Amino acid sequence: MRFDTKIAVIVRTDLADWQKLNVTAFLASGLAHATDEIVGKPYEDASGNAYLPMFREPVLVYAADAAALTRTHARALSRSLPTALYTEELFGTDNEDDNRATVRAVEADALNLVGLAVYGPRGQVDKVTKGLKLHG
Repeated sequence: MRFDTKIAVIVRTDLADWQKLNVTAFLASGLAHATDEIVGKPYEDASGNAYLPMFREPVLVYAADAAALTRTHARALSRSLPTALYTEELFGTDNEDDNRATVRAVEADALNLVGLAVYGPRGQVDKVTKGLKLHG
């Protein structure tokens, strides 16, 4: 099935594996709030156990160096696409208030990005991620 929208997560290539996974999880949680339609319906198994809903479409995970992340960030902002971000400084904080304050203290073009997540119309997200390779 081909969706009209696209979910893309971009992770910096020089991170440790645990950091890549952590950043991906945090970014995906941010995108879950992009629109009411991004998340599907709850699941239930044959035993009647309920499970939380998930994204209704695949998540494509890309790898990028620092320069490509900066370029991708600028492209996403210029298109006003819903975007989640993770900066290197967030590895040193331990609560949500400090996370927000850390990001707020830095101008957009100076953010030390380690990851981004973008959601929007397929063609727009394709333009934002142009030139990036899928992770792995």
